[in-house]
Amino acid sequence: MAKFTREQIEQALDCNGYKYFTSDKGYDVNIVGIRNSDTYGEVTNKFDDTLTISYKDSDGKWIYNEYKATTDPGSHWEKNLLNKDGVAILKPGQYRGSHKIGLHQGKYEALRQQKPVKVYRDNNKDGKYDMIEENVHEGIFGINIHKAGKFVNGSTQIDKWSAGCQVFSKESDFNEFMEICRKARDIWGNSFTYTLIESNDIS
Repeated sequence: MAKFTREQIEQALDCNGYKYFTSDKGYDVNIVGIRNSDTYGEVTNKFDDTLTISYKDSDGKWIYNEYKATTDPGSHWEKNLLNKDGVAILKPGQYRGSHKIGLHQGKYEALRQQKPVKVYRDNNKDGKYDMIEENVHEGIFGINIHKAGKFVNGSTQIDKWSAGCQVFSKESDFNEFMEICRKARDIWGNSFTYTLIESNDIS
């Protein structure tokens, strides 16, 4: 059962001054991550966030899909830093044209970061994510949108699956998402906007 509605997503983007794509041409996709505000700053190591995609199909009918995911890194990389400045936590915002379809770690097609995004860097390993403005970095950090393992019911622990990436719990959900993205690419080109909001943004 869906946690949110397409209309709520559109309203939340409008309230934040973000673009919500509504073209009747079809597959003008809105890819929106929703970080769970109830666990703000906690290293839960669980897939307790949501990834959504909404668009008008070729008949002008609105489609809305919602998936279990994480927008936060796993506990492994919070303790075992890949970057001396700290683990990366994507900052909420709209990143226009930030991603394209490409290989994730050279293995399979996913949405790869192609333009700069902003991340919080946290390097104190205190079991909490410190999301403060003075620790914001901007650049190309490999913040991809990809899948976790091949468990039929989805992965339950983030662990090493995310060091800042936006990650689907279930492979089947990810595959469905990517099929939509490929159709969007065929119409609009290989460039995708990613928007990250918090669940508190939704009324």
